[in-house]
Amino acid sequence: MKRWGITIPFFDRTMAESKDLVAELPGLGYTDAWSAEVGGTDGFVPLAMAADWAPELRLGTAIIPVSTRGPALLAMSAATLADLAPERFVLGIGASSPVIVERWNAGEFVRPYGRTRDTLRFLRKALAGEKVTEKYETFEVKGFRLERAPKVAPKIVLAALRPRMLHLAAEEADGAITNWLSPEDVRTVRAEVGQETELIARLFVCVSEDAERVRALGRRMLAAYLTVPVYAAFHDWLGRGEVLRPMHEAWAAGDRQAALKAIPDEVVDALVVHGDAATCRARIQQYVDNGLTTPILAPIAGGEVPIPQAVRDLVPAS
Repeated sequence: MKRWGITIPFFDRTMAESKDLVAELPGLGYTDAWSAEVGGTDGFVPLAMAADWAPELRLGTAIIPVSTRGPALLAMSAATLADLAPERFVLGIGASSPVIVERWNAGEFVRPYGRTRDTLRFLRKALAGEKVTEKYETFEVKGFRLERAPKVAPKIVLAALRPRMLHLAAEEADGAITNWLSPEDVRTVRAEVGQETELIARLFVCVSEDAERVRALGRRMLAAYLTVPVYAAFHDWLGRGEVLRPMHEAWAAGDRQAALKAIPDEVVDALVVHGDAATCRARIQQYVDNGLTTPILAPIAGGEVPIPQAVRDLVPAS
């Protein structure tokens, strides 16, 4: 089955204000709704609401950080969603970043690969209803068993940006989630996970023919993301190290305006989908043609087309 996902909550409204639009999604042709967890809503509550409003949708988290909750609490939250949306919930987890884990959540961002791997292995057992007593490399759990394990354990997918984590996603998880890439980059990522692994990506989309306005919006978003070490390393691996070097140097020097100006138009155009609705749909289809299994559209506010209309205009081609 071909998948076509959307990000919830929508950028221009709260989840409480999104009921009618979420309820429309299955009829429009969307198959999935995916949440995120950064500094706004948490990742689970929007999906719990959508489970009731649009029971046809597959629901997923992209992503829940593995170091902002204890392993048992993460298992409990996942089990609750799996019970609300049996066989329709996918748990996406990932390492996140030092800012989110340490500065905002008073946690420790150490050994991100190991913590993600160990959390995946713990969740496999816990969500299957097993009693877990095990010393992993990055944490230890003693005698935990879910009081109410889900009848069907959810699939677990991993946020993965470079070969080592992509290989872990392919070998031990049910899929990989990536972010901020071009259609051409999908081929590079797909080569690391093989043809059978579900590959998921959030695609930022602005339905607007005002290219300069979109590029201004895109530069602000890209500077915020691509200066994060894990994303900087990702784009080095993808081959953008040199073209992004002036942005990184300006950012490191504290000159935010120079950093924005240093991002070339072609980088924004590669990583942000924009144009009229037909152009955007064609661009999204390029991602799919190059090996993306599940596009998760994230319509950006700021274009001429309001987000509700953009959601309707970006429906998959029949």
